[in-house]
Amino acid sequence: MPVSDLTFSMVGSGGDGVVTMGTMVAQSAAAVGLNVMKVEAYGPQIRGGESSCTVRISSEPIFAQGDASQVLVVFNWADFARFRGEIQVSPDAIVLYEAKDKTPRDQVDLGCDEDVRWVPVPFTKLAKSAAGTTLAKNIVTLGLLSELFNIPQDAILRAITKKFSAKKAAVLEANLKGFQAGIEYAHEIEAQCSGKRLQYKPGEAKLLMSGNEAAAVGAIHAGCRFFAGYPITPSSEILHYLSKWLPRVGGRLIQTEDELSAIGAVLGGSFAGVKSMTATSGPGLALMTEMLGLASMAEIPAVIIDVQRGGPSTGLPTKSEQSDLWQALWGSHGDAPRVVLAPTDVEDCFHATVTAFNIAEESQLPVIVLSDQFIAQRSESLSMLTLDHEVVGRQVPSAGDLENYERYRDTKSGISPMSWPGIKGGEYQTNGLEHNADGSPTSMYLVHEKMNAKRYRKLTPVRDKYSIYKRYGSEQADVGIICWGSSKGPVKEAVQRANGRGEKVSAFVPQLLYPFPAREFRDYLKSVREVIVAELSYSAQFYKYLRTFLQLPEGHTYVFKRSGGKNLTVLEVENKIQKVLEMSSLRREVLV
Repeated sequence: MPVSDLTFSMVGSGGDGVVTMGTMVAQSAAAVGLNVMKVEAYGPQIRGGESSCTVRISSEPIFAQGDASQVLVVFNWADFARFRGEIQVSPDAIVLYEAKDKTPRDQVDLGCDEDVRWVPVPFTKLAKSAAGTTLAKNIVTLGLLSELFNIPQDAILRAITKKFSAKKAAVLEANLKGFQAGIEYAHEIEAQCSGKRLQYKPGEAKLLMSGNEAAAVGAIHAGCRFFAGYPITPSSEILHYLSKWLPRVGGRLIQTEDELSAIGAVLGGSFAGVKSMTATSGPGLALMTEMLGLASMAEIPAVIIDVQRGGPSTGLPTKSEQSDLWQALWGSHGDAPRVVLAPTDVEDCFHATVTAFNIAEESQLPVIVLSDQFIAQRSESLSMLTLDHEVVGRQVPSAGDLENYERYRDTKSGISPMSWPGIKGGEYQTNGLEHNADGSPTSMYLVHEKMNAKRYRKLTPVRDKYSIYKRYGSEQADVGIICWGSSKGPVKEAVQRANGRGEKVSAFVPQLLYPFPAREFRDYLKSVREVIVAELSYSAQFYKYLRTFLQLPEGHTYVFKRSGGKNLTVLEVENKIQKVLEMSSLRREVLV
């Protein structure tokens, strides 16, 4: 039976090439216009260790990774056990596993019924026989998968050729033989693997891009020409990408000795007149706290991308969580205004980064882009035509501004013209101390009160201009879901499924987290009967943040929260919707 939506998961040890295999599957599908989402997961080891890759392919738009894998490839059952609870297998899945792994079946916990089709495959033996090396077993598997499940073979062959073309001809030839061996072996087991062949019509090729790549492209598009950063999982790909591309557009990049010096260099670059950015994760953002205060006090534009991971401390470096929210919103000494944005998918990473630069330049504030590992390191297919966004340039002070120039002049908007070294008449004194309009240090209460008001006044026009949010589902709903960041994808798909069943469900997803679009949110609350707040934070940071300044419906608000480490699934959201619908229905019956 042909299918239009199929999810593959591959599990193995470091060196098995499961991520490379997943990438090639994803690339081949995107090349023929299919919708793709690829998610990777690793153990905490620096080198080696277990790894997994899940690829969802569909002829219809998709917004979340598959709830359960219909096809599972396992090179080593011991590695699969380390992902227990993260990789879900559908009840009728096809499991292709290494034939020489003699782990008893009753010791393998797939977390589903025994309708699974177990198919042993001699991956290692096939690779050694056809390619002369066991390292080619991932290429053998690509041939097998492409033949069994109708993954575009020509596109995979092009990907293999591209990957190995720089090596000796014998290496390419060996891998092509391995690919063919997989195709031929597929015919021996196709009877056991029937019913899951992809059905699709080839279309225009799509880009396959990760969130980190999209953020880096967004930075270049926005005019960023200086990046300083220290590598930290899961943000390092931004550093890697920009190290290659910034010099090609006349920019500069420096890898610093730590995160504190990185944000210091960014503030120096921006002070000197160049759009500047850094990228980090939770532990690095913690180290940047003091310099964020300096950016607020000295009113220096700066963009900081925080790719969240599980915490606290070094926590779960390779897994996603939404637990840096409080740190991003309020991590400061003193009153240090900043703006916080939250992209919801890969394409949003591009737009959010450009928007962050626009806000930073207009408002002379630090702007934090609060991404997370699920968005940043997953890959999605998208149209290149969507990667366009209006750009705000560095504001150049006019001649009138420079007459009797006061860098921190109190204005109605709170924004005062910023010069930079080399502009005649634009000289001024600045540091981290409180200051008068001309930048001279002072500790007077009256000046401090006035300058605090000036700095915070800049947030109002940001809220008015950039109240960015997404809304999905029924205009008037029995259940409304509020979430943020990467939770959007599973929530959106759950809302669509509920609407398809005739249930009145909707969702509100703010992308400007601070200052919060409170007016739009209050309007949304008027359209829903019951409210679910969904997030991947054990302490319910988002729910508690909303409660600091908003009145959520008493007795009609439900919190769905849990730790990160496992991405939110559509099924989890659907289950919560059903429970709330049932409780709401019972409540109405009692009232009647």
